[in-house]
Amino acid sequence: MAGIKQFNEEEALERAMHVFWHRGYGATSMQELAQATGVLRGSLYNAYGDKQAIFLLAFARYQRRYLETVREHMQLSDPVAALRAYFTYVIKSMSELAPGRDEDAAPRTRGCLTTKIATDETAMDEPVRNALRGMLEGLGLVLEERLAAPDAVARLRLSPQDAARLLVTFTRGNVVMERIYHGPEQLQATADSLIQLLFKAD
Repeated sequence: MAGIKQFNEEEALERAMHVFWHRGYGATSMQELAQATGVLRGSLYNAYGDKQAIFLLAFARYQRRYLETVREHMQLSDPVAALRAYFTYVIKSMSELAPGRDEDAAPRTRGCLTTKIATDETAMDEPVRNALRGMLEGLGLVLEERLAAPDAVARLRLSPQDAARLLVTFTRGNVVMERIYHGPEQLQATADSLIQLLFKAD
């Protein structure tokens, strides 16, 4: 029947997400998505309509998973330890090797999906912008929620909202530094410095 998906949607969206992560938004074609997902291009059009719709669904899945993992790390009892665990997670995520590279090519890390799409001018239609805003605002809320707890407020030099906003912005900058230096240890050390600045000395 027309409009009925005859494929595993969760698996298809997972594979599509990795194509967008590797290629970027503008460089990804429906044919590449069809090849990666194992779904005929016509079936993708029938199921979703266009590339943007596929991206938005794939990105929504990525966002849910990402924020759930961040929330888990931020539940650590000590706010400083929670932020260190958060940075360890995001640095590890962006530092993983990108799939699909030639064996003879130099190793290339996958970076950050959100930032990669945000810096792609061809992706800046309002629905995509709204999805990216939702990701960053959601991240800010998760961080702010933990930093608003009494044990964190008593030690913070900034308000929880301002601290969360700074952390989100800093993370975007860390993505750029990773692309240039490929140094997880350096990124973690810089993150530790920021955490020290955010909290009063014991």
